[in-house]
Amino acid sequence: MPSLRRFALTAAALCTTAVAAAGCASDAPSPSDGGQFVIGYSQSNNAEPYRAQLNLQLQYFMKQHSDVKLLPITDAHQDSATQVSQVQAFIQQKVNALIVSPNEPAPLTAAVQQACDAKIPVIILDRSVNTECYDSFIGGDNYVIGKLAGEAAVQALPNGGNVVELRGILSSQPQIDRDKGFRDAIAGKNITIIEDQEAKWLKANATTVMQQWLSKGDKIDLVYAHNDDMALGAQLAIQGAGKAGAIQIIGVDGLAIPSGGIRAVQNGQLLTTFVYPTGAEQAVDTLVKLLRKQPVDKKQVLSTTRVTPENAAQIYQQYDMSGKVGG
Repeated sequence: MPSLRRFALTAAALCTTAVAAAGCASDAPSPSDGGQFVIGYSQSNNAEPYRAQLNLQLQYFMKQHSDVKLLPITDAHQDSATQVSQVQAFIQQKVNALIVSPNEPAPLTAAVQQACDAKIPVIILDRSVNTECYDSFIGGDNYVIGKLAGEAAVQALPNGGNVVELRGILSSQPQIDRDKGFRDAIAGKNITIIEDQEAKWLKANATTVMQQWLSKGDKIDLVYAHNDDMALGAQLAIQGAGKAGAIQIIGVDGLAIPSGGIRAVQNGQLLTTFVYPTGAEQAVDTLVKLLRKQPVDKKQVLSTTRVTPENAAQIYQQYDMSGKVGG
């Protein structure tokens, strides 16, 4: 594969006249740091295991391209104002391209629009924003995942039952879609969501919320958590209450790491989970195409797989990157 630098130099050489040069200025971005294209990545919250793994994978795939330099990944710590400032700092640095995993859609919309106005190629990874002024969105279909989780709940509770739902950040689109899909799937199935609460995707929050629900003494048959970290937080509370095995748990993410959802299904901690690919490889592939001014898909929807005790080992092996990124 010819290097991105050679591509840029060749393209620039073709712009032999002032008119042609003006026409090519936006067609062939020039490396801005010692012959490398400089990339910024704004992450919403490194504390979530899914996002920590995404970061590692993105760094790994970036390193496969010598002409691409990934700046230190910024961490918004689930604070949208912080993330807006971090995105604006990347814009001021005039990065060659930008990847954003928004903490929330509305607050990040203006910042993404600013990058677009600055002619910086933008990839939106995993969570949406309220503008179409970006080059590509990459992520899973969270409504489908929620619906599959609901179908798994119906299968687990053939005679109906009581469910509690641990939700991510309420304003984030994955949370909205995972909730709606689940509710649509259980409609008319004699399954009642007796409690639901935002736990912000975090294990510790989920443990606390689950402890509060258990203390009420209501019958709980199943927990639906919007990610595996919250599912495992609920599992800790259930185990601490002496109810392990009495309450089934469904999660989402299916990371192939020792502390992830796939192993949790194998160990019997979770009933099931659903693989939510990080999109890191697709993001880097798309980035390289954008730098080369090659066409990219505006929306790239990543597929999911249900993890069960029967297929967990095979799925773990399929997605395991520990030999490349650690963890």
